[in-house]
Amino acid sequence: MRILLTTTSYQDTPGRHHQLLEESGHEVVRDRGPLTEQRMLELIGADGGFDGILHGDDTITRSVIESALPRLRALSKYGIGLDSVDVDAATALKVPVLFTPGVNHTTVAEHTFGLILMLAKHLYTEVNYVKQHKWTRITGTELAGMTMGILGLGRVGKEVAIRAKAFSMQIIAYDLYWDEPFAQQHGVFRAQSVDEVLEKADVLSLHMNLTDENRHLINKSRMKHMKDGVILINCSRGGLINEADVAEACKNGKMLGYGADVLEHEPIKAPHIFHDIDNIVITPHIASRTRQSVERQAVMATENLLRCLAGDEPLAQANKF
Repeated sequence: MRILLTTTSYQDTPGRHHQLLEESGHEVVRDRGPLTEQRMLELIGADGGFDGILHGDDTITRSVIESALPRLRALSKYGIGLDSVDVDAATALKVPVLFTPGVNHTTVAEHTFGLILMLAKHLYTEVNYVKQHKWTRITGTELAGMTMGILGLGRVGKEVAIRAKAFSMQIIAYDLYWDEPFAQQHGVFRAQSVDEVLEKADVLSLHMNLTDENRHLINKSRMKHMKDGVILINCSRGGLINEADVAEACKNGKMLGYGADVLEHEPIKAPHIFHDIDNIVITPHIASRTRQSVERQAVMATENLLRCLAGDEPLAQANKF
């Protein structure tokens, strides 16, 4: 069978996933994503298409899926978020959408706190000062005693809460599917609404899936509910915030800073509205890109796809039909 492999971290990181794919005996065509809809269509249209696609954040629309039929047997996402995949179309067309839950929550939570510390202690700015042979010292903020607000208390949100507790922070969270035993064990206060979290948080961390309903959740209007000097962290999806509104809030002092591993449109293109704003720190979608996490994700994504191609049940499927 023939497989299209597009995710770069999968290809660039050594691990058991390469052995699994090689031992499968399937032909593998490689490209480097995230790919546009047009590029996906070009690849699928060449040399007879693919039986399986092992992808990252490539744009997989109904047109892409339809063009891959009737040969396509499965889409296997390296990762968790499926907002770049038309899952409804895949379901209607009877194409399994596979994904890898439970493999990257530890490393994303660690990255979240790395961004928090960079902003609270002004580390990014101070390191650049020293590299410029300046000895400019900015007074930072300690986290102990502050309130950590978490929107989305799933696997990653829970790991962030555990680390916030270790930093002696108070924790408030909102999630539609509440885990009361976890909340009681780790001292997480249950908010009744998103706005309640915004009102109380000194540090606000987003760990939600992106949907049509929550796109641009954090915007100028919602910021009226937030404290002055709040730190906003986004290791989920760039579309959860209105980038222009956040940029303005960081410039006018409403926010102490914004730290993110995601943008609404990736990869970044110049000029970008966040350029030259010192209290905005963006990393290039690497929160889950550690050697350990990449191998876990890649192995699961590979096993998902190989199982499906063999007619067996995958480890995790996002759609049912």
